[in-house]
Amino acid sequence: MTGPAPAVARARLAVRSELDDLAPGSLVLVACSGGPDSLALAAATAFVATRLGLRAGAVVVDHDLQPGSDTVAAEAARACRDLGLAPVIVVRVVVGRSSGPEADAREARHTAFDETAAALGARAVLLGHTLDDQAEQVLLGLARGSGARSLSGMPVRRGLLRRPLLGLPRDDTVAVCAAAGLVPWDDPTNSLPWDDPTAGLPWDDPTAGVPLRTRVRRQVLPVLEQVLGPGVARALARTADQLREDADALDVLGEVLFSQARVDAGGGVALDVATVAGAPVAIRTRALRAALVAAGCPSGSVTRGHVLAVDRLLTDWHGQGPVALPGRVTVHRRCGRLEVGPDAPIEAPAAPTRGEL
Repeated sequence: MTGPAPAVARARLAVRSELDDLAPGSLVLVACSGGPDSLALAAATAFVATRLGLRAGAVVVDHDLQPGSDTVAAEAARACRDLGLAPVIVVRVVVGRSSGPEADAREARHTAFDETAAALGARAVLLGHTLDDQAEQVLLGLARGSGARSLSGMPVRRGLLRRPLLGLPRDDTVAVCAAAGLVPWDDPTNSLPWDDPTAGLPWDDPTAGVPLRTRVRRQVLPVLEQVLGPGVARALARTADQLREDADALDVLGEVLFSQARVDAGGGVALDVATVAGAPVAIRTRALRAALVAAGCPSGSVTRGHVLAVDRLLTDWHGQGPVALPGRVTVHRRCGRLEVGPDAPIEAPAAPTRGEL
């Protein structure tokens, strides 16, 4: 008997490895857009779930950002039902305008995932990101000058979200769809306005209207493959895995230092200068960031610039004033402590550290 196509076998094995910790009868949802990656994931999940005794459904998010998006969502839902997934829920969302089109759409989409999973009692939501998506994420992080956490890309698991196909190339998802007779939706935002994908793109033309991720996918990665040789995407994904291990370890050490340096502040957050100042930079800055977030700074608003400004109160102290931060939080250095809290400084301790002004 002939077995499944190699790409189909790889997809099924990847999905099985991400689901085999769930108890029989658990519900998992496939986040399906109708594109090749999520359709391939839906097909693999439909096959694997029944063999593991799991229930498999789907959630289709209509972002309402393109004409006919409701038709695309309905077709994606139909394809999921034809594969045997149930329930299949279509959620229409309102995309905000605060952080940029891609980030706003992602926030709306993930909110829909969380709410749908909670309503249905799902134990996991499966996303169709591939190894190529991971490579694109790393390149975008490099272009922004990001640190190890951002360059570590997308984790395989985070909360309810799981990405079973993160180790497989996009070519595999296309092959899975072909083997299953599935016709994916071709998202127009993934295309360049030229027939030749290697044609020059007017990078300095703000009216080009091509998402940056699409430029990376269709132009930057192919050029890197031509210049550096094949396997660039896999190498970038491997780099992300290694950086994630490093970032996880440093985050733990930063939390430990934060705990060790934290002193009583009467409801605020304060750190002992002597404890935190001598730590390695990578650990010290993580402890500082943890203190800022604990004091009320919105996590997504704390930049490296903010953290370094606070760090200078430790490493370049010459009596300067407080550092103002997002969330109406300020940081003062007083009496041997860094005091982090609302605009009004935390009341100074009764016994200041010797030698501190």
